[in-house]
Amino acid sequence: SRDPNTIFRGNSLTSKCIDETMKLAGMHYLQVTLKPIIDEICQVHKPCEIDPVKLKDGENLENNRENLRQYVDRIFTVITKSGVSCPTVMCDIFFSLRESAAKRFQGDLDVRYTAVSSFIFLRFFAPAILSPNLFQLTPHHPDPQTSRTLTLISKTIQTLGSLSKSKSANFKESYMATFYDYFNEQKYADAVKNFLDLISSSGRRDHKSIEQPILLKEGFMIKRAQGRKRFGMKNFKKRWFRLTNHEFTYQKSKGDHPLCSIPIENILAVERLEEESFKMKNMFQVIQPERRVLYIQANNCVEAKDWIDILTKVSQCNKKRLTVYHPSAYLNGHWLCCKATADNTPGCTPCTGGLPANIQLDIDGDRETERIYSLFNLYMPKLEKMQEACGSKSVYDGPEEEEYSTFIIDDPKETYKTLKLIIEGVGTLEQEHAQYKRDKFKKTKYGSQEHPIGDKSFQTYIRQQSEISAHSI
Repeated sequence: SRDPNTIFRGNSLTSKCIDETMKLAGMHYLQVTLKPIIDEICQVHKPCEIDPVKLKDGENLENNRENLRQYVDRIFTVITKSGVSCPTVMCDIFFSLRESAAKRFQGDLDVRYTAVSSFIFLRFFAPAILSPNLFQLTPHHPDPQTSRTLTLISKTIQTLGSLSKSKSANFKESYMATFYDYFNEQKYADAVKNFLDLISSSGRRDHKSIEQPILLKEGFMIKRAQGRKRFGMKNFKKRWFRLTNHEFTYQKSKGDHPLCSIPIENILAVERLEEESFKMKNMFQVIQPERRVLYIQANNCVEAKDWIDILTKVSQCNKKRLTVYHPSAYLNGHWLCCKATADNTPGCTPCTGGLPANIQLDIDGDRETERIYSLFNLYMPKLEKMQEACGSKSVYDGPEEEEYSTFIIDDPKETYKTLKLIIEGVGTLEQEHAQYKRDKFKKTKYGSQEHPIGDKSFQTYIRQQSEISAHSI
């Protein structure tokens, strides 16, 4: 694309691949963000029609506008506060997109946002709101009234996420432009930018690469002294805790200099702590390298869960994350849970990983593989041409040949390797499918339910097999 404002609007192999990845990797993400409110919209049936021409008898335009505004506000808030829940694979893709777009359109400072919003809002959240049944958020297509409400919400959310300069001009309908005036405040644009910064930050991998830390959560909690000094009581003290995408810190009071700072990459596990350890409720532990553990008590069970969730999610892609932990503390020379005496004994219980156990995802692996195979198969000529371009010397040092001029290849060697793997993968699937068809036909009798008399595909196969046999003789 030559215009940064229409970046990724069209359908290309890249955009379709990212769409498929988001749909598979982001299914749980959609469940925890959108599902509760979409369930409510489907069940409550609040009137939200804002087109004066389509108003039903007895409906009030202002009441409908207020109903719709509240839904949009709630969905907007839940999306823009969900940055830390965004799956790591999606964040990595968004980071690469942002960097590539910024490099390509160096004169446009907003392209780092529009490149990411083109996917997360335009191709992920907006379609999921519009057709929740296609994203496994509802079992059936919504009824006409609910469908209309979801359409209006989807349009508004899509425009809010686009960060375009003249929002009202985006709407063909005057009633939509009037409704959008509710959201023409700077706080909405700031919330979108903060959200896009977080989901496209490389801070999850290299916290030093982002200049500006993004505050995720803060508040008072009680922590147990970490026992850095050899002597002295390991007592409990109230501290102000602060989490950004760079570090987890605590200080005496809000605004003070941090007494302790734990870089995100040093958080190896975050788990609940059994009450028996200190006879205190709502406790959790932050496990660091060399088995150092910070024990913290939250104000209540909801706060404890919130802190555990957000700390787990922000540290989920750390390379040295633990797989086991001790659910109780090390006291009086042994672990209370497994009675092991060495303080560096590996954990005795598998880590929970932070995902709720009640989320059931029903993914048809065969169907998804078939979709991905069809997508790559459709673009196979282009993939082979790109591979040829990468292998050609003209890409490395010579002048570009005309037939390759449409490709911009930053790293020909790596691109060649990736394309080779994709083409080989598609070829393997093709061979396995052909073998499956051969085996299926061999085992199926003509006249059976699978292949009734008069089935042309079966007759064609029989004819082909007899020709092959005759040729080999």
